Amino acid sequence: MKLELHGAATAPSVKPTALAPRAAGRNAVFRQGILIGLCAALGACASIVPGDRAYSLRDEQSAVKLPVKAGDAAEPVPANVAIKPITAELIIEQLKAAAPQKPTATDANLRATNGKASTVQAAPDYKIGPGDVLTIIVWDHPELTTPAGQYRSADQAGTVVNEDGTIYYPYVGTLSVAGKTTRQVRDILTKSLAKYIEKVQLDVRMAAFRSKRVYVVGEVAKPGLLEVTDIPLTVLEAVNRAGGFGPEADHSRVLLTRKGTTYRVDIQAMYEAGATEQNALLESGDILNVQDRSFNKIFVLGEVQKPGSLVMTKKRSTLAEALADTGYIAQDRSNPKWIYVMRGDGDVPELFHLDGSSPDAMLLADRFTLKPRDIVYVDAADVVRWNRVISNILPTATTLYQTSLTRYPLFGGRQP
Repeated sequence: MKLELHGAATAPSVKPTALAPRAAGRNAVFRQGILIGLCAALGACASIVPGDRAYSLRDEQSAVKLPVKAGDAAEPVPANVAIKPITAELIIEQLKAAAPQKPTATDANLRATNGKASTVQAAPDYKIGPGDVLTIIVWDHPELTTPAGQYRSADQAGTVVNEDGTIYYPYVGTLSVAGKTTRQVRDILTKSLAKYIEKVQLDVRMAAFRSKRVYVVGEVAKPGLLEVTDIPLTVLEAVNRAGGFGPEADHSRVLLTRKGTTYRVDIQAMYEAGATEQNALLESGDILNVQDRSFNKIFVLGEVQKPGSLVMTKKRSTLAEALADTGYIAQDRSNPKWIYVMRGDGDVPELFHLDGSSPDAMLLADRFTLKPRDIVYVDAADVVRWNRVISNILPTATTLYQTSLTRYPLFGGRQP
């Protein structure tokens, strides 16, 4: 028995061929939308298209404003900085300016000689202080010379200066010796003992130096305290007594702190240029801090084989050395015509440009001396920039194109 349901709506059958023109039209519109989107994306990347004007002028001045301190202005102001080409004239100018570094430690113990070299002034006589040990010898009077016995060392049998700077001596009593020299103490004792001894023959010597110290810290073999004696103690002698420089020491950045003021002492300049004014005479309470080489870094970035930072050895490095230490420029993706050196250690940042498209330009690079914290940047070739843009757009364009070929691109419908 056959049952028929009346009133039920029966969907009309539609042939697939009837939707073909309409689907084809939608696909054409969708493909046009993809092309318009790709054109818009490429238009947004027009600044990196080869031959663009922005890159034809990149050797004139910096693209961003940098903090520049001009004249006597207290605060730096943002400004564009001109890019200097690295030429033979620039190398000659830098060689002429590479004079021995002037002293930075404005210490009273330093004095210039003929405006060039300088020498350390003669050290003053040692001033007695609390904790020092004195040996007082009175000839023909052993009871005054060694009252505690003769089988003890000089510092054990000597007279120790009290915390208040005084000593006690027989027939004289309490005597203030702090801040005086041994010669002054001898004169005072001679006059005082002349009342009791005829023709006093007396001598005062230092048995132990305990009142004055300097502190040597940082990159030295044996950091610690050093006693200041009657022999002048200079920066070099203090470093040598501390075991010498460590392997990571920066000879050009030795910080001398005295009475709250810090000075920079360049030992490297003394070695290489004879700047003896750097060898300052130390005083009690001075702190000598030998810095490490971690500050003396240069940064090599861009299209090189191994970009990163390099630590300069004794502040000696050239542009050619920096490129060679990072594996040199990447031949397959770099443009050696655009090699930059950026320097910002002064009041006015400096930007330099080297055209390395010719091999003999490396001779200029080998004569161009770098400074700590310099940034070396090797720009990419224009075609590499273009390929990188295409490689970023291509996956999205391929996905959109494949989606446009399906019949139901958004809802995953049933395929015909």
